[in-house]
Amino acid sequence: MTLRYSTDVLVIGGGAAGLSAALHLAPHARVTVLCKGDIEAASSTWAQGGIASVTDPEDSLASHIADTLVAGAGLCDPDIVRFTVEGAAPAIKELVRLGVRFDTEANHYHLTREGGHSFRRVLHVADATGRAVIDTLTEQVLDHPNIDLFRDRVAIDLINLSKFGRHPNRCAGAYVLNRTTGHVELFQARFIVLATGGASKVYLYTSNPDSSTGDGIAMAWRAGCRIANMEFNQFHPTCLYHPHAKSFLISEAVRGEGGVLLLPDGERFMERFDERLELAPRDIVARAIDHEMKRLGIDCVYLDISHRPAAFIESHFPTIASRCRELGIDITREPMPVVPAAHYTCGGVLVDRHGVTDIPGLYAIGEVSCTGLHGANRLASNSLLECFVFAHSAAEHILGRLDDPAPVAQVPDWDESQVTDSDEDVIIAHNWDELRRFMWDYVGIVRTDKRLKRAQRRLDLLRQEIHEYYSHYRVSNDLIELRNLVHVAELIVRSALARQESRGLHFNLDHPDTLPRAEDTILFPGYPDRLDVLRPVAY
Repeated sequence: MTLRYSTDVLVIGGGAAGLSAALHLAPHARVTVLCKGDIEAASSTWAQGGIASVTDPEDSLASHIADTLVAGAGLCDPDIVRFTVEGAAPAIKELVRLGVRFDTEANHYHLTREGGHSFRRVLHVADATGRAVIDTLTEQVLDHPNIDLFRDRVAIDLINLSKFGRHPNRCAGAYVLNRTTGHVELFQARFIVLATGGASKVYLYTSNPDSSTGDGIAMAWRAGCRIANMEFNQFHPTCLYHPHAKSFLISEAVRGEGGVLLLPDGERFMERFDERLELAPRDIVARAIDHEMKRLGIDCVYLDISHRPAAFIESHFPTIASRCRELGIDITREPMPVVPAAHYTCGGVLVDRHGVTDIPGLYAIGEVSCTGLHGANRLASNSLLECFVFAHSAAEHILGRLDDPAPVAQVPDWDESQVTDSDEDVIIAHNWDELRRFMWDYVGIVRTDKRLKRAQRRLDLLRQEIHEYYSHYRVSNDLIELRNLVHVAELIVRSALARQESRGLHFNLDHPDTLPRAEDTILFPGYPDRLDVLRPVAY
């Protein structure tokens, strides 16, 4: 017998987007939040930089909008960009009300500047903004009587009622693995909010935690949602290069405060790639580093801020300074070895400004979604902003529909009668490693048609093997994540093959030019052979 739970709104994901949505909903609805592990494991916790918002009198909403559009390389939706930028001030005000204490200087917010921004406009809490925000939201969620928080739960699949006989096309919950007990549970709800983050773990090297396995994107695809712009995978230019660093991110704010990129001989090189030097958008900086590493056959480049006063460095970047010190690097005296790493998924589940997906009852917010804000390349520190603005918008949309009648359906128990315990878990580990390595090699920062087709052939074999394994053995956390990563990898490769140009984060040596007309890549469920599903951007 499957253990069942029922609630008004089921939020899958315990990061900034999920927790914010839960808090907006809780005064009027019963909310259940599922976390893959502890809340602290969410990608939002790792966000060092901050939240972009116009607060400087010399700055303007128009400038923030323009910077976002430029970074997005023609694929941003201007209406969504304006909607998000205008929502920044209310979002910051709400976070302050909840207890987030952004850094101040002379009775004003201390603002940093990051790549692609024309002004200093990034509010932060030292270099650990994500941690401060998540700690504050977590405290509020745990104290709220209308929110039930379940840890160590990983969703397996969404429940679309249309798959159960004479029922409408509507999402009614999810089958969920309890990682502690090993049993599958059923969570039913009138509304489901996907806030599961991105899919950077599909690559060998990533700045994100182990939770970034594309679960929400894969589940939404299997349930019947369109997926958009998956070829745009942002690689953060500066992850610490050290055998014990475990993908430790060096915030872009370091470059915003004067940090420079150097070759091993001490030569600066960004002037050869962009007049904005180290403050060019991330795709340009990451490609420049990748180019120099391949040209010279070096393992890393260096990021140096040691020319700034030691007290300034320690006060502005205490987390980075402390972690580097643990690894024997004194950033007040010497440069940091850095390499690019997969960081952010700009594509995802196609939604509108309220997070509404193609399936009634299902919403997607945060990195799992494709809103039109980021286009072909996310502007630094717009990601947390998107989480808060769309969490509020989705919550308002749901609250306006709480009184609508919802179909009642008897969802069947999870069926384990035809499966057994696995005695070949080594296959999962082997396939996981193979997938992430060939995605890094063939679908990384610089691509070619040959590399993409090679990855596609490998994926065809992996998908068949994993499907067979999934059909015969009981599910486990690793199997669920591997299954999702394979589906996400296929979406990335299909999207990349469909784009016959280079734009933003997608750079293909066989198609180096940018086409005059910008088009979104839209993949439709049920059309596996349709590789050229491009929609003109008519904004």
